[in-house]
Amino acid sequence: METLAISKFKATCLAVLERVRRTGRPLRITKFGRAIADIVPPAAPTKRRSWMGSMAATGAIAGDVVSPIVSTNDWKALRE
Repeated sequence: METLAISKFKATCLAVLERVRRTGRPLRITKFGRAIADIVPPAAPTKRRSWMGSMAATGAIAGDVVSPIVSTNDWKALRE
């Protein structure tokens, strides 16, 4: 891991942060030779899942979905 003194980091902060983002290599900031912070690139963004199919396999058929609810004898249209 590359190291950088805090005084140098203060002077070139924006350029250093951009370099870490662009290269993906972490950087350790030191003060009097002792590590005080690590700068790491951001994690890759997570891909949003599509809502299509999100309810798959959650429903249940609770009976006969093909036949009529009432018998055909009760239909007024068929009696006339």
